Amino acid sequence: MAQTYPPGPKSTVPLGNIRLLQKERLNFLTTNREKYGDIVHFQLGKRHFYQLNDPDSIQYVLVKHPEMVNKSPALKNTTRQTIGQGMLTSDGEFHKRQRRLVQPAFHSKRIAAYADIMVNYTRDMLDEWHGDDEREISHEMMKLTMRIVSKTLFDADVSEDADSIGGAITIGIQSAAERITQPIHLPDWMPTRKNRQRRHSAQIIEKAVMGMIDERRALGEDKGDLLSMLLLAVDEADGGQMTNRQVRDEAMTLFIAGHETTANALAWALYLLSQNPDADAKLYEELHSVLGGRTPTMAVLPKLVYTDMVVKETMRMYPPAFAITREVAAAFELNGYAIPKGSILLMSQYVMHHDPRYFPEPDRFQPERFAPEYEDHLPKYAYFPFGGGPRICIGNQFAQMEAVLVLATIMESFHMSLMPGQTIVPSPLITLRPKYGLQMTLTAREPAVSPEKVI
Repeated sequence: MAQTYPPGPKSTVPLGNIRLLQKERLNFLTTNREKYGDIVHFQLGKRHFYQLNDPDSIQYVLVKHPEMVNKSPALKNTTRQTIGQGMLTSDGEFHKRQRRLVQPAFHSKRIAAYADIMVNYTRDMLDEWHGDDEREISHEMMKLTMRIVSKTLFDADVSEDADSIGGAITIGIQSAAERITQPIHLPDWMPTRKNRQRRHSAQIIEKAVMGMIDERRALGEDKGDLLSMLLLAVDEADGGQMTNRQVRDEAMTLFIAGHETTANALAWALYLLSQNPDADAKLYEELHSVLGGRTPTMAVLPKLVYTDMVVKETMRMYPPAFAITREVAAAFELNGYAIPKGSILLMSQYVMHHDPRYFPEPDRFQPERFAPEYEDHLPKYAYFPFGGGPRICIGNQFAQMEAVLVLATIMESFHMSLMPGQTIVPSPLITLRPKYGLQMTLTAREPAVSPEKVI
């Protein structure tokens, strides 16, 4: 007979677990795994949570039985104003249909065509950098990836508005993270300061995305990019097209998610390389050997083996999406415990990626963990930076390619040093950002040209 509750933290103070999760999310979740094991129960207000800390259980939920769970209502409620009912928050047949319509934009052949844009926009950024510059790298990466996703997916240039849009997205993410762990939400219509900020930030993002959509509709031109696909796609299963609202919601979702996560991964990679000179040297040696001073291209991507390992190890230590939640749609049994309908399952990439059973010395930056001969022996879902199953990040290949090409382009030209006196801690909002930014000093590398090198 299934037991009711697994072990977990109990709080004698009303809302105690909520306060812990609000103030120390990563520590709270990591401590749960260390103290209570592979499945942990705790309450946030009246809601029951089950934290899954072993690869098999995570695979069981995400891959083998995804029909048993839905997106959590907290995520839907807190992001409704900004991204509506896009793929990130929708469920069931509607989600499957939307994914079918969007999927062609992320076909491998189409992604390959985006490579030159990624590299050229990175070169544009580097043209503004100089040796001994001081740069806030997380901000620089946000601007860069926003330009890339706008051009590749929407054939638009948001350079002039990047700072205001980025600030609006930051406010939206901070607000969503706060509201997810709040037991009581004030109605959106109440004229509080935070509600006004949230509405204003949503309007800035909406104006940018709807501007792209309206311009494309006015042109009536099929440019072969994501936006054209959203506007013209016909579902083979039912012959239907997206409504204006559905196009808006998917465009908003892909615009925000398409640059936020990659920007964070790149910022953390540059930070980790600045703190690990041996890895920095190995990376530059690969770039010198493979590129010889030339610009990276899609053709050389398979040769950038160590660069790819650096990106993967960065996403192990600082996964851009640090946790996944699902609401249980139908009761089931897991590891001898009854998991009731309406409870919330929590699966944390951060917790799993720092589990010493799978990653010895988890706080050590060691890209060699992802050498092919070692990576193949990792249990599935010990490492899952892009989620898994039918809801795996639709842009995972896009993001991985972008991170490798951008990192290679930057590191071939510059070495980075962390400016002293900074506090470097991850801020677990919706994504895992550097809480106080990353102030770095740039050092230009000597050009390395090898005329005999053929790429």
